[in-house]
Amino acid sequence: MKRLCLAFTLLCLLFGSLVRAEPYQVVTEEWAPYNYLENNRLTGMATEVVRAIMALTGDDFEIVVLPSMRTTHVLMTRPKTIMYSMFRTAEREALYKWVGPIAEESIYPYQLADTSTPVNSLEQLLHAPQVTTRHAGLVPQMLQSLGFSNLQKSATGSPQLYRMLLAGRTDIIIGDTDAGVVYYSNQLGIAHGTLRRVPIALYRSSLYIAFSQDSDDERVAAWADALEQLRRSGELRRIQQRYEQALPGAS
Repeated sequence: MKRLCLAFTLLCLLFGSLVRAEPYQVVTEEWAPYNYLENNRLTGMATEVVRAIMALTGDDFEIVVLPSMRTTHVLMTRPKTIMYSMFRTAEREALYKWVGPIAEESIYPYQLADTSTPVNSLEQLLHAPQVTTRHAGLVPQMLQSLGFSNLQKSATGSPQLYRMLLAGRTDIIIGDTDAGVVYYSNQLGIAHGTLRRVPIALYRSSLYIAFSQDSDDERVAAWADALEQLRRSGELRRIQQRYEQALPGAS
């Protein structure tokens, strides 16, 4: 009986140590050009930065690509989870531990360059016949907070936004940073000069790596130190430059 009790105790201790030793997992979503799948391989500017950080820290964590809304759910509910790329907002500030920034970005509306009604002010934008964005996420939430009553939240992904605009199914699209517009223009074969950037920066923020609150402070600090090494050495800028191109039709 004593032997059974001892064996049971040892099993409990072993199981407890395995639970405590649950490995970190990195999650991301498809959001080009920062993190996206190309020929079934995860790539992108932020992905390169995260891999460069792990090369310096000696980490080899699994990176899992999830649907957009599931990434934040996993970050909030799964222990020891790391997510990139995430805009650092006041509402999110206390929810996570942050490493960054890895990029400074703005989001502008876009319309067709040959439109007969070019938009140049927020007032015009608010009264445009139709503005289309993705069905969920930070951008539609931000637009709703600005008072858009002409908002159509129907696109399930960025490519659909551009297809809708080109087909005349919407007047204005809002969803990507300038670098994202470059990427999707190239992917969809949109000729230079087809798109016009509306000169209204609706959102400016920085992209960060977010750690779940239970993450070890030492690990968060190690990632922050590694990112600073990349910044000082110029490698961070070199990674960013590989994804920077002339913006089609930008004004």
